[in-house]
Amino acid sequence: MSDDNKLIDDSPIPDTPVIPAQLEGDAVIQFRCHKDIDCFNACCKNIDIMLTPYDILRLKKRLGITSTEFLRQYTEPFEFARNSVGGVKYKPKEGTNECQFVTEEGCSVYEDRPTSCRYYPVGLLSTRRQDENFDRASYALVTEDHCHGHFEDRKLTIDEYREEQGLEDYDELGRAWRQLILKVKSAGPAIGNMSKTSLKFFFMACYDMDRFREFVKSEGFGYTYDVDDELMQQLLTDDLELLKFADRMIRQIMFAEESIPMKKDAMETHLANRGKNKLEGKHDDIDRPSMESYELPVDGEAEIEARKKEDKDK
Repeated sequence: MSDDNKLIDDSPIPDTPVIPAQLEGDAVIQFRCHKDIDCFNACCKNIDIMLTPYDILRLKKRLGITSTEFLRQYTEPFEFARNSVGGVKYKPKEGTNECQFVTEEGCSVYEDRPTSCRYYPVGLLSTRRQDENFDRASYALVTEDHCHGHFEDRKLTIDEYREEQGLEDYDELGRAWRQLILKVKSAGPAIGNMSKTSLKFFFMACYDMDRFREFVKSEGFGYTYDVDDELMQQLLTDDLELLKFADRMIRQIMFAEESIPMKKDAMETHLANRGKNKLEGKHDDIDRPSMESYELPVDGEAEIEARKKEDKDK
């Protein structure tokens, strides 16, 4: 297997119809999409769109709903690997493969469309070699029969296309998550089988940001982590600061990359409260942050079990 294939295999992007040849940002492509092209909206009627945490923040704000409501109504879960961390994709309109946001006039959330939609027909390959501790960004060209934009008389570099599509913020704010997925995938057996609690925490901290904020506000979090007042205020009011903090927490809990100080008496306080709760007949989840009481907004377990059954039957 060539080095290029190894890099592509390590990409967090699920299987897509991309040509497995890596391109740099200065590569020239020929493409234009517009309302009058005969294939307009065709790509939105057969979707397989993975969402990043930043995509979800933009979309739930656009729709004026919570992240939990967005996940339930507009997404479905998938696993990056068997018994590994989960991701979310757009859930199509019932009985179709069509995006819920597509209209005859185009995308109804166009200004806040996800990263994958902005990149099309370019695929972002975020990759990492086994002997390196940093990721590399490269690109591949997506070619699908239904798309006629490749025959339009316009040429530009991938970097120019990225700027045109407003991808700078999306790339920057999605990079930590892409690195995290690569880290989980490359670690493989080194981190062992993750518990259901860890998988739930990963899902909540990545995608269900409003529920993660409630977690940060909880009494249990307060007596466990030493977060100063200024940072706590940012976490309670600023989604982007919360997004960055969630990444730190995941790395600390799953990979022991400690960046959030814990209070010296955190364990003693936890054990004392646990004993007090038992005496008073309270459930332990009342006073401490716990994933046991957190229910996934999307029925991930049912989806995963169904896929396992399909694999077994093949």
